[in-house]
Amino acid sequence: MDNHTTDNTARRYKAHVSILGTTQLHLRSPSIIAWWSAAFPGFGHLLLSKYLRGFVLFLWEVFINLNAHVNLAILYSFQGKFDMVADVLDTRWLLAYLPVYFFAIWDSHRTTVDMNKVYMLAERENHRFNIFSIGSMEINYLDKRNPIMAGIWSALVPGLGQLYIHRLVTALFVISWTVVFLYLSHILEAVTLLFSGDLSQSTAVLKAEFMLMLPSIYGFSIYDAYVNTVENNKLFEKEQRRFLKANYQDSNFQILKGEKVNE
Repeated sequence: MDNHTTDNTARRYKAHVSILGTTQLHLRSPSIIAWWSAAFPGFGHLLLSKYLRGFVLFLWEVFINLNAHVNLAILYSFQGKFDMVADVLDTRWLLAYLPVYFFAIWDSHRTTVDMNKVYMLAERENHRFNIFSIGSMEINYLDKRNPIMAGIWSALVPGLGQLYIHRLVTALFVISWTVVFLYLSHILEAVTLLFSGDLSQSTAVLKAEFMLMLPSIYGFSIYDAYVNTVENNKLFEKEQRRFLKANYQDSNFQILKGEKVNE
């Protein structure tokens, strides 16, 4: 159960704590969110906690990318094999890929601008929200955590940083797809062969179209875990300040501005 239930007495709430995670509004850079959508459609929306929209765009990216052979084309372009780029790309799928790709960038930028405005209004209302949630399967509460540790755990295995800060929906999604991409890319097998000294075989077993999905997954997981830990810490401090002021500060207490304290 929650120690406080959202009762719609306010027009906007800054945050919501549930057993699945802590969702909050805070100021974000529209350009950075749009950049993450450009790196991998869906990531920008996941950073905004727009999960359903993010999942749809992510799945679309994976499906169309593999059928259009976009990652293979990127790899060949890095190698300077531009003739192979034209041969490998499937334009039937590519023409379906481009509109959704640009939509993800545009929509994430637009949504960030709108949510920043909503945050400013919610901050002015400063309405109370639940900070503790307990159920038969899980407990979640607002608390301070270490952003560096969140980033480190995500760097080791994407999704662990999200588990550390209790973003269970994102954690499950990221961990699941990391396992899929690691398995299909054969990168762990390639690392094992590399350590055994078989460099040629290590290179041969790699599946580049799946391997190129991993840098975006790792980068997103690290950034998401770090930023949300920082923002959760800020939210905890604001809520703690509000609680102490409401329950322990003398009603006659005043902060005098512009006056020097005589020693």
